[in-house]
Amino acid sequence: MKYVLVIGDGMADDPIAELDGKTPLEYASIPAMDKLAGSGVLGSVLTVPEGLAAGSDTAILSIFGCDPLLCYGGRASLEATAMGIKLCPGDIAFRCNMVTIESRERFEDKKILSHSAGAIDGEASDILIKELFSEPVFKAAADRVGITVFPGGSFRHIAVQRDGAVQRDGAVQDVKLSLKLTPPHDHIGEPLGQHLPKGGDNAKALTDLMQLANEILEKHPINSQRVKKGELPANGIWFWAEGLSTLLPSFGEKYRKTGSVISAVPLCQGIGMLMGLEKICVQGATGELNTNYEGKASAAFESLKKHDFAAIHIEAPDECTHNGDLKGKLQAIEWIDSRCIAPLMQRFSDSNIDYRMLVISDHKTLMSTRGHSGERVPFVLYDSREDKNTGLLFNESDADTGLFVSAGTKLMDMLFL
Repeated sequence: MKYVLVIGDGMADDPIAELDGKTPLEYASIPAMDKLAGSGVLGSVLTVPEGLAAGSDTAILSIFGCDPLLCYGGRASLEATAMGIKLCPGDIAFRCNMVTIESRERFEDKKILSHSAGAIDGEASDILIKELFSEPVFKAAADRVGITVFPGGSFRHIAVQRDGAVQRDGAVQDVKLSLKLTPPHDHIGEPLGQHLPKGGDNAKALTDLMQLANEILEKHPINSQRVKKGELPANGIWFWAEGLSTLLPSFGEKYRKTGSVISAVPLCQGIGMLMGLEKICVQGATGELNTNYEGKASAAFESLKKHDFAAIHIEAPDECTHNGDLKGKLQAIEWIDSRCIAPLMQRFSDSNIDYRMLVISDHKTLMSTRGHSGERVPFVLYDSREDKNTGLLFNESDADTGLFVSAGTKLMDMLFL
């Protein structure tokens, strides 16, 4: 028996007027997911514990069987693991996004136009972040507070503040209490002043670096070229997702299974690696709409020749929603269905391999707000040896009539039954 987890990041949504009151999952053509729903166990699940912010970090930890209330140390520390960055006690890791900020006189009055600088390509993004942290004035300011950057090959970079959480007495303080940072994708179109870092001297230092970066990047030749081509400039950086080093339970010890994780996103890679899963990188996997769907399906099937379990994570629906791209979200959902799930099912069938598959949206990402929601999301658990013939489809309304699971941490146990 082989086991597969497919996470369509941010697929779930609320009804949308433009779609005749349907959700994207109800509106999209997804015959493979609908087949799974009609034959398997369809239900809804709360992946984000009450009291925690809705995000892929808390939700995916839950789906992998890790209670975020007990083991969540901050998103950036998980991503740092995926990038091979070693955090020492007292180090603070931050996600450092390349963002687009509108032009206004006062920095605080400017609005966040894009959390990803218009989905800037990895090469240009890496050049910009390297040159920014090498620019003499900016480098001196970053050095004063012990911050270095690690380019991430997309709009996502990681910054590390060495000993940033160490107090005068040598103890390590809780960065969740000392800093309040906000994710840029939850505040598109809003003045950034109310969302700038809060929490003492360190928050002011981060804010000063963000303002200085905006002044420097506005004049960078790459951004001038982007504007001439009608693209959004990467004229700012945004620190968020602060965290200390994280320990997660061993997947092998917890579930008695070996496995792999296939994702273009460092967060999902880092969770898998911290649990002892093999990280598999697929050529052409971008974390955007144009990702290599077929390559991820093929990589999962090949990895199952030596492992029991494979997790496939696809970021595209979430990114499209943050960008306000409804057409792209629908396309992403349909491509997950036709170019990833359907080919994988066919390969299992052709090879006469029994399998169980869990398909889920980690959280809702709402077109109405372009942000996340912690409401329950649909999932389906399918067993190739059974056909429950329920007649249900993979969407939010049908899922709400099925099995309700109160915590995402229960799903992996259900998959391995």
